[in-house]
Amino acid sequence: MSKMRAVTMAMMLGAFAAPLAAPAAAQSTAPGKGFGSDSYRFFKAVREKDGPAAQALMTQPGSTLVNQRDYDSGETALLIVTRRRDSGWMSLLINRGADVDTKDRSGYTPLIAAAELGFADGVQILLARKANPNLSNGQGETALIKAVQKRDANSVRALLAAGADPDIVDNLGTSARDYAEQDRRAGLIQRMIADRDAKRKAPDAAATVTGLVPVTGSMPVAGPTKPN
Repeated sequence: MSKMRAVTMAMMLGAFAAPLAAPAAAQSTAPGKGFGSDSYRFFKAVREKDGPAAQALMTQPGSTLVNQRDYDSGETALLIVTRRRDSGWMSLLINRGADVDTKDRSGYTPLIAAAELGFADGVQILLARKANPNLSNGQGETALIKAVQKRDANSVRALLAAGADPDIVDNLGTSARDYAEQDRRAGLIQRMIADRDAKRKAPDAAATVTGLVPVTGSMPVAGPTKPN
């Protein structure tokens, strides 16, 4: 009887263990998460600054790793290297086709992350590659709002020149213009926004002045001179 009970117990344990082992095996091979996957090795190479390994994986035929998002955080490789202020890796990934506007799970783009850090060089790199300056994160914050809060005049200047809108509001209903006006130490940034407004109004003013003198027709032509 003891032998029969032992065999029965072993069979029961095996039956319970099989369904538990299956999800674990599936998890280890899940796309973008398994230790042996190209995605795992790519993100590992990016985080460890292993350029040759990352290049080898990115250049495989049909590879889309450069724009893949991390399984847990939703970060792309470009967002990861932006957050560590790594201009060299940013340029490498962008040259390999990295999308400059992809968001992570919190809605952060590389541009918003760079502005939050006061990373003006990163802001300029991304704007040069046509990053959208008016996207917002999950809190409704744009890159310009982050730059104003950081009092980063260089980033504010670059963002305004690229078309950043100072009147987009975050989830608190506050815009970059509002934050600048509330900050007594942001006089330079306030003037930058005022200059931006003046430049945008100048073409309209010129058009209005031109419109005040409409062309009503050709000038009358003098008739023949009457002989004396």
